[in-house]
Amino acid sequence: MRIFRHIADVPAAFKGAVVAIGNFDGVHLGHKALIGEARRLADERSAPLAVLVFEPHPREFFRPGAEPFRLTPFRIKAHLIAELGVDTMFALAFDAEMAQRSAQSFVLDVLVDGLGVGCVVVGKDFQFGKGRAGDTAMLSYMGEMEGFGVVVFEPVTVDDGGKISSTRIRAALKAGRPQEAARLLGHPFAVEGRVERGDGRGHALGFPTANMRLDGHMRPAYGIYAVRVAVLEEDLVVCRRDGVASLGIRPMFESPEPILEAYLFDFSGDLYGKHLSVELIAYLRPEARFAGLEELKAQIEKDCQAAKAALK
Repeated sequence: MRIFRHIADVPAAFKGAVVAIGNFDGVHLGHKALIGEARRLADERSAPLAVLVFEPHPREFFRPGAEPFRLTPFRIKAHLIAELGVDTMFALAFDAEMAQRSAQSFVLDVLVDGLGVGCVVVGKDFQFGKGRAGDTAMLSYMGEMEGFGVVVFEPVTVDDGGKISSTRIRAALKAGRPQEAARLLGHPFAVEGRVERGDGRGHALGFPTANMRLDGHMRPAYGIYAVRVAVLEEDLVVCRRDGVASLGIRPMFESPEPILEAYLFDFSGDLYGKHLSVELIAYLRPEARFAGLEELKAQIEKDCQAAKAALK
């Protein structure tokens, strides 16, 4: 999948594309269905299939000091979208200039003159332009005037009738329900990052852990999880292991920032500097403070058995 950061860089071969537009945080089942509809239209037209996103996420631009909320930082999002067979991603900068761009300018200058879209596919609640002044009715009208198609895709619902949304998935993760989040995502929620050196306490206890910061990821419920871990090299999985992980601030040691510490079952080797993807499969228990290291070690052994049972 080709990624373009500027509208001026788009080659003629990618003009006339069918473009799915959205934030696509999480690339959940609703997003996949919308992109699937764009793929169907692209096949009908023998046109390229593209996705248009903004980086940073507009919410990050308008609330720069807020707690991280993203289900999928850009690297993970791009990987998941590429797996859907998308030809190109337009990852346009959401900066002060974009925030001030009127709805009419977004259509004329970005979609028409910049990207030369042949058709766009958007969700029913899609809004755009300064102050979110543009909506699907305006987009459809301007598309008719400017000669590109507009398809408004209905939200995807689940068995309870509720709409699949990134907000709902975040709420499930905050409540310690990773299975529910996975059902809505269509895949387990994962934290990706590089393994950093920790304080060595896990190794001293007989449970060496791979320590990762949560940079760019939302904060799920703090506690102990059954996990599946993939070791990545150049985006390729070179090793998979089940494991147990602590996510949070470690009450006994009072970490200044939340971290993810994963203990991989049946693994020996050096993971420092490696890139891991840690899938949260089941929530086992909240964080806790223990009377001493022996009590903590005994609890870790119990957590390992609980994780193995949950992962069967």
